Amino acid sequence: MTEPTGGDEGNERATTLADANDERSSVEGKVPDLPELTEDEVARIEARNGLLQTTAMLDAIEASLEAGRFRLRPSTMMSLQRYSVQGLKSDAGGYRKGTIGISNSSHEPPPPEDVAAHVDDLCDYVNDNWESCTPIHLAAYVMWRLNWIHPFSDGNGRTSRAVSYLVLCVRLGFLLPGQETIPERIAANKFDYYHALDEADARWSEGRLDVSKMEALLEGHLAKQLVSIHELASGKSVE
Repeated sequence: MTEPTGGDEGNERATTLADANDERSSVEGKVPDLPELTEDEVARIEARNGLLQTTAMLDAIEASLEAGRFRLRPSTMMSLQRYSVQGLKSDAGGYRKGTIGISNSSHEPPPPEDVAAHVDDLCDYVNDNWESCTPIHLAAYVMWRLNWIHPFSDGNGRTSRAVSYLVLCVRLGFLLPGQETIPERIAANKFDYYHALDEADARWSEGRLDVSKMEALLEGHLAKQLVSIHELASGKSVE
């Protein structure tokens, strides 16, 4: 695909990507059932998976920084998604086999047969523009584009936030400090996040790549994350 020019998830690690109300998706198609689980069992698995995905994300950041090189690959996204839904979805770590809809959104994700090509294009965009684009832009692009593709039957939002944060930190060259990270801040209040996704979708439908709303959202959350370090060090609240 040629890019146009000019558009369900705690426990105790500092960053968790889990949020039971994360997804806006519904899948049409066959996804083999897992044994029926109680609400308590689902909650425990979601909490565990949030920690597993966070740990995998942090490990990927550290490994990439130590290696001194980075290329975003589809396998990275598939691995992070698998951690988010294992034990809940039988297709964890694999692309969806059916069509998918997003509630409260006019966007219709591409059909399943086109998913792999779109994910490859996403990776190519990040890798080809690694030096020429800002860390915020690349992170915003990943956040939006992965949601636009919706390549998985579940866990797309959580995975987009994990991959976006991975790209942001590696492109910056260090693991960002802070007590509450960007993925956590977005998961805690998704209204502006959904609005930014919708805005980017609308611009893309007009033939333009414009993730400025998502960039602004990430910039704001990044500032708050870094301010938390100042507050911790000084004991003073920054208004």
